[in-house]
Amino acid sequence: MTFEAPVALLLQTDYLEMIRHNGPVENAILAILVCFSIYSWTVIFAKLGALRGARTANTRFLRAFRKAGGLDAVMVASEQFRPSPLVAVFDFGYEELERQVKARGSVTNRTAIERTLQLGISEELAKLERSMNWLATTASVTPFIGLMGTVMGIITAFHELGQMGSTSLKAVGPGISVALVATAVGLFAAIPAAIFYNYFGGVIREIGARMEDFALEFMNMAERSFGER
Repeated sequence: MTFEAPVALLLQTDYLEMIRHNGPVENAILAILVCFSIYSWTVIFAKLGALRGARTANTRFLRAFRKAGGLDAVMVASEQFRPSPLVAVFDFGYEELERQVKARGSVTNRTAIERTLQLGISEELAKLERSMNWLATTASVTPFIGLMGTVMGIITAFHELGQMGSTSLKAVGPGISVALVATAVGLFAAIPAAIFYNYFGGVIREIGARMEDFALEFMNMAERSFGER
């Protein structure tokens, strides 16, 4: 019973009615927090789809790459795996390799190909990390914005209490409870942003490591196909 009573109280609370009693400053803060939360969830859902697609395409492309007889065959097959970051890295390396082979008939500057592959990896990582800063900002800033709304609401509640000349909890309680809504909304925006920021960071690091390994496999195949003779 000690647990069910607070839960029942939360379910019976009319939060919309509480928000209607907010002042313009408190409502502006709540609107900012809601905007942060909506955009963060937009980023989260978009990033979930993009990273899931990238990992699936990476697996399929890597399987095709390892079965291919040479880089030319991989180049032809790569078109069907375009969402894969590995394909973009492959394109960077293949273009540099093609320039060297056309000029000298073989790989003459291994370091240049390695640098080009690293550029491709860096570009793909930058794409994968796009909008991650927004999640980090939401996770770190919204609790403080919510706290500011709570402080403003409490100041207003005590000011009204002073004007009423009453010191009872019944008089000040509703104002404080309304003020605490801002903190709750701030945490509601911050917690998912922090969770998914850490989750996406792990997935991106995993994809980055996969691209580094692929660069080595690319160099091995390039040496076998077009090594110096």
